Amino acid sequence: MVTEQQILDELKRVLAETFEIDPASVVPEARFYDDLDLDSIDAVDLIVKLRPFVGDKTISPNDFKQVRTVGDLIEVLKKLING
Repeated sequence: MVTEQQILDELKRVLAETFEIDPASVVPEARFYDDLDLDSIDAVDLIVKLRPFVGDKTISPNDFKQVRTVGDLIEVLKKLING
């Protein structure tokens, strides 16, 4: 079972490596578009970069549309990974 902390740690790593975002700013309350300055294309890139972490599972477009914050994405990924 993957924990929320493990997911957050992976998000921090991917966001830092891919978008040069300070890992300290990647907190559950952070909003992707407003606080982290990601746009919709960046969001797609983020999902692609997370593929190795989630395995062969994919986030449904409907679930992804609901994601506004890091915490939202953690919840979606937790459900996806842990079933």
